Amino acid sequence: MGDILIVDDEKDIRELVSDILEDEGYSTRLAADSDQTFDAINAEAPKLIILDIWLKESKLDGIDILKHVRQNNPDIPIVIISGHGNIEIAVAAIKQGAYDFIEKPFNIDQLMVVISRAMETSRLRLENAALRVKDVASSVMIGKSTAFKSLKQQLDKVTVGNSRVMLTGPSGAGKEVAARYIHSSSERASGAFVCVNSASISADKMEEVLFGVESKERGMEMGLLEQAHGGVLFFDEVADMPLGTQSKILRVLVEQQFTRVGGKDKVRVDMRVISSTNRDLMVEIDAGNFREELFHRLNVVPITVPSLEARRDDIPLIAEHFIEELNKTQGLSKRKLGDKALAHLQTRDWPGNVRQLRNVLERSLILGNGSGDIDATELQIKDANAENEASAIGGNLIGLPLREARELFERDYLVTQINRFGGNISKTAHFVGMERSALHRKLKTLNVVTSSASGARVAKLEQTGTDG
Repeated sequence: MGDILIVDDEKDIRELVSDILEDEGYSTRLAADSDQTFDAINAEAPKLIILDIWLKESKLDGIDILKHVRQNNPDIPIVIISGHGNIEIAVAAIKQGAYDFIEKPFNIDQLMVVISRAMETSRLRLENAALRVKDVASSVMIGKSTAFKSLKQQLDKVTVGNSRVMLTGPSGAGKEVAARYIHSSSERASGAFVCVNSASISADKMEEVLFGVESKERGMEMGLLEQAHGGVLFFDEVADMPLGTQSKILRVLVEQQFTRVGGKDKVRVDMRVISSTNRDLMVEIDAGNFREELFHRLNVVPITVPSLEARRDDIPLIAEHFIEELNKTQGLSKRKLGDKALAHLQTRDWPGNVRQLRNVLERSLILGNGSGDIDATELQIKDANAENEASAIGGNLIGLPLREARELFERDYLVTQINRFGGNISKTAHFVGMERSALHRKLKTLNVVTSSASGARVAKLEQTGTDG
């Protein structure tokens, strides 16, 4: 039910309260003075503290311990007990942040009611804090392509346990969505998902943001590591983390505890760490930009998130999801994509991946004509590379005889269509209006082959060499 720390200088009282609570299903720990109290808290923060005001042969009395715990562990509720109680002590304790005050000799039923309420208040406070940390970002995985199925199978395997996961892949491919999927499907789903955007936090502020701050002027400010206690901490683009911070994060991963900036006490954390990067970290290590020890700590389970181009046949499903989402969140028109618009989306380059696709659809829904299916002309996709390639192809065709020009066009057209359908020859044959066997013969004639790349089937021109 919960771990309760009982602090009292009288052994008989400590053991009596412990026996009562353990009979009610609680687990307990005992402390006789301030040193034992802080040792117990640093070892593992309890769910509740029952604290005596007067502690013989202790460096600090109950009120001083109360002040210290409230500063460093504000989420732990404290119930004050005293055999010398009066209204002034009770008021002082409540002002310092005690949950309640009970005078010795206390009534057992009264004690149990106070403890039960304090534990429930603590639980609700932690849930509310977790909800404030969480945002509404999606953890929905969408797709049916071979590359997507391979990714999802890997993600499903790591939802169990606490192994650290490193997600690699190009920008905009959906690494954060994958991390949120792991979190939402795991036993830590009720805990917080805290995202650390390493690139957006300045180097001089990184440690304060991560570890929190403790000072007379600012009091105690909880950092992201503490907010992730019981949940998941996601280092987005971890290669952008300053080297100095990398050393301290490495220590946290080893010890599972840290000290706030300006503080002295150790803060213990229980969190799962997921990282992402769009860079080759081994190259960064060789360049002296990333600590090899940290890489090995984070890269326990490496998973590659494929680019959108590796899963082109997922584009209709992803686009439909984004249109539905934009309708719900922004009130944009819920329009369907026309066949030509879909073909255009599936055959163009996506250097910005899924993020770029969403932006294109949002812009089209805002600036489009607002009625009927979305036409290809409404997509307004600017791609200088594609325009240059189209001009080059056009120039090449003009300078060729009809038979060679037709062969070049057929080769480019069929490669594009096969890649559009994720290497599925049956779907390609159906779309282009050919029998499957006829398409196979045509591809062989054009020297077009399919092979695996990034978990997907892709078509390309077969390279033929000659002996010299």
